[in-house]
Amino acid sequence: MTSRKRVIVCGGGAIGAAIAWFASRRGAQAIVIERHEVGGAASGKSGGFLALDWCAGTPLDPLARRSFALHAELATELGNPWGYRRLTTYGGYAFAGEAAPSGRAASRRSWLAETVAITGRLGTPETTALVEPRAFTAGLVRAAQQNGAELRHGAVVDLVRGANGAVRGVTLADGDVVEGDAVVIALGPWSILAARWLPLPAVIGYKGHSLVFATGDAVPAEAIFLEYRESSGEVLTPEVFARADGTTWACAISSTGPVPIDPADVAPDDGAHGRLEQLCRDISPVLAAAPITARQACFRPVTQDGLPLIGAVPGVAGAYVATGHSVWGMLNAPATGEAMSELILDGTAQHVDLAPFAPGRLPVLDPRRVSIDRGAG
Repeated sequence: MTSRKRVIVCGGGAIGAAIAWFASRRGAQAIVIERHEVGGAASGKSGGFLALDWCAGTPLDPLARRSFALHAELATELGNPWGYRRLTTYGGYAFAGEAAPSGRAASRRSWLAETVAITGRLGTPETTALVEPRAFTAGLVRAAQQNGAELRHGAVVDLVRGANGAVRGVTLADGDVVEGDAVVIALGPWSILAARWLPLPAVIGYKGHSLVFATGDAVPAEAIFLEYRESSGEVLTPEVFARADGTTWACAISSTGPVPIDPADVAPDDGAHGRLEQLCRDISPVLAAAPITARQACFRPVTQDGLPLIGAVPGVAGAYVATGHSVWGMLNAPATGEAMSELILDGTAQHVDLAPFAPGRLPVLDPRRVSIDRGAG
């Protein structure tokens, strides 16, 4: 990079924050534009679970392994204000109101009910870890700002084009124009709004519900993945993660549905948190006694083939996209940010091959199917 490029990042989630950090560390002028709040959607409400090798055998594996290593490096380099910690991860099962069948459980965990059967260890402190996601996202933005990055509150409503059609910036809902050498769409499920301005594949939202319990030091550095059969017979797959800040995060119930244009308008499904609370009280006396500090719902972005969109937008110079990471957004944010900064500033990603994630691999969404009356960002 021979001059200080201006990189506009549309979206203040974990992916956008990581792009801003890595670009600013390289000397670029990063401008993050966020309409709601940094980490205000899935990047602030997700579990923050990290796994080294759970994507083995898929195109995500190199991205995940690079990102897992970068998480440890970032925590050391930036002072770990987001509670990065290594975990032991277990799998098992439970039936609502029933004891675990004898002879199948390999072990028990002291903070779980006797009805929970632990059938195996899924990860060690060398292969699984955790961050507090909102603190991670906000921490990367603050670190980028220390490198000269700018955070702007606003909704992007259009792109600014040069005489040759190249993207030269964005227009905000208030009429302001922010000029830049590159524009990155990193809006999670709201990236679909940018399909009115760019040839982008569809990105849909998949809603998840979660609870956060104040457990103090009663739960050790562990993560639990269970199969849980409700009294109705329906089987849920709860995930429970103990964070370094003395809270424990739990999720189990997901659904599809329309994504509101404003992230602040995301609401839980009727009864979802009640079902999740009953589940948590059933599987753990510690959770049963702990106060709930947050009841959350968020949409994670998913593409047609389940792989993220990471790369240059075909046929539009200066336009890039980084979204669609589904459940692995928090894990893969660092390697995505690093790769995007390399792509924008050097012309190619050096640490991870982005070919499997090229936006052009999927059909482009018809822009007439997208409404952007209230903007994006």
